[in-house]
Amino acid sequence: MGNGEQKRKLKLLFVSIDALIGDLAASVKKEGHEVRYFIENSDQKDVCDGFVDKTDTWKDHTDWADVVVFDDVGFGEEAERLRKAGKAVVGGSVYTDKLELDREFGQAEMKSAGISIIPRWNFANFDEAVDFIKKNPDRYVIKPSGLAQNEKELLFVGQEDDGRDIMEMLQRYKKNWGKQIKVFQLQKYISGVEVAAGAFFNGEDFVYPINVNFEHKRMFPGEIGPSTGEMGTLMFWSNRSPIFDATLARMKEKLAASGYVGYIDINCIANSRGIYPLEFTTRFGYPHISIAMEGVLSEWGAFLEGIAKKQKPELRTKRGFQVGVVVAVPPFPFDDPRAFKRYSEGASIIFKKPTYEGMHLGDVKMTENDWRLAGNSGYALVVTGSGTTVDESRSVAYNRIRNIIIPNMFYRTDIGERWLRDSDRLLMWGYL
Repeated sequence: MGNGEQKRKLKLLFVSIDALIGDLAASVKKEGHEVRYFIENSDQKDVCDGFVDKTDTWKDHTDWADVVVFDDVGFGEEAERLRKAGKAVVGGSVYTDKLELDREFGQAEMKSAGISIIPRWNFANFDEAVDFIKKNPDRYVIKPSGLAQNEKELLFVGQEDDGRDIMEMLQRYKKNWGKQIKVFQLQKYISGVEVAAGAFFNGEDFVYPINVNFEHKRMFPGEIGPSTGEMGTLMFWSNRSPIFDATLARMKEKLAASGYVGYIDINCIANSRGIYPLEFTTRFGYPHISIAMEGVLSEWGAFLEGIAKKQKPELRTKRGFQVGVVVAVPPFPFDDPRAFKRYSEGASIIFKKPTYEGMHLGDVKMTENDWRLAGNSGYALVVTGSGTTVDESRSVAYNRIRNIIIPNMFYRTDIGERWLRDSDRLLMWGYL
């Protein structure tokens, strides 16, 4: 922006099913833009009250908005319709929704783009899968497809080389989850470093830099306990990445053909033999976007408008690393409204010192100048830190967490700790 240039005040409409994008919406409002936020899920409607202006219908506000931002998969058809009508839209397409929700389709598309994929087999019947393992003993991973894949605790990584534990699990799923899991995938287990590469896409091309990130999915330190989606992440921004080149970069033509606009990420297992993609995230990631905000110096409002208009807005990022830690309360990661009511509903978030640096909104509202828990998920805050080394970023983030008091809060104490081991191996294999 030149010296004499006035910052344009934009109108942004954020559209959510489950109140995921509030942190970004509040940040855009802080930049001086007008924001309206729609949340569909009735249990989540109070999330971000007091931080941003809310609306109960979003379709009436599309004419008002300069930019419409969809925060999740499932809006592809709406996003395409608005784009056709000439609106600036950040969000998916019918094609990219399918990339994430239909595992088999996602893998087939990777393969046709020349990306090497992990051997996998699809089943709609538990007994057939058990027979398959009896005939082909090996170590496998069970991955539900469709909406059941959001139940993170259903993803099961086998430990036994003959697949005995997977057969056991399949019997249990058949009994307890038979109605929910219609289709699932057995994937051959590949050992290595789990790492993801992602970038923003403007409907035609990727906007650099690339984000390389390491998620910590399980509930407890040391990767123990149920899978939560994500308890925290270590990331850095880079102008080039062999992991990106081997995977996401090859999807450019397909993404452009579908008109996709927004952030897209592919997580992989890397080892000495190659890089093997696991799945797509064709939307903002959570808590990913909050941690990315810690490392981005550019203005989000202008950036979102730029990519929605097929421009290549500058994305200025900090050097070094960013660490983000999810601070949660019961019943997270489980869905249990009664437990939320009992332990967490309306609880205040107390800041020992009035500093809010690196505090990113989860399911929180502002009531009479107090931050309080909202919604019913227990996903309270994402606390971030950055620095020139991983250790520095970690200590900034964890020092910030020490400034917070929430009854029954919990978080992982080891986010980013694996970096030494992971980075040595990735360097040795030529991926960093």
